[in-house]
Amino acid sequence: QVQLVESGGGLVQPGGSLRLSCAASGSDFSINAMAWYRQAPEKQRGVVASITSGGTTNYADSVKGRFTISTDNAENTVYLQMNNLNPEDTAVYYCKFRIGGRNYWGQGTQVTVSS
Repeated sequence: QVQLVESGGGLVQPGGSLRLSCAASGSDFSINAMAWYRQAPEKQRGVVASITSGGTTNYADSVKGRFTISTDNAENTVYLQMNNLNPEDTAVYYCKFRIGGRNYWGQGTQVTVSS
């Protein structure tokens, strides 16, 4: 059984930074890919950034140049460094791991950007 635990959300002023983390635990497994999604109120959940086991990254246009996805493979952890945040980044952020052909989701962490 794979479990994902997220941390790092919170309230930040416009222009500020936050770092989200998501750690996977459970039985031995091989991670195929990891990603961060977000869902704002009354909007659909959408991908923010993704990274494959080979290290290939992709970003949504709205976050390119501001967000960076990275991993600590030894700790089965994925990070999302978010810089120059603006109010439009306010959302619940979810991590997703693809393991053995299945998707596993974190519980979500709230990020609020407000002055």
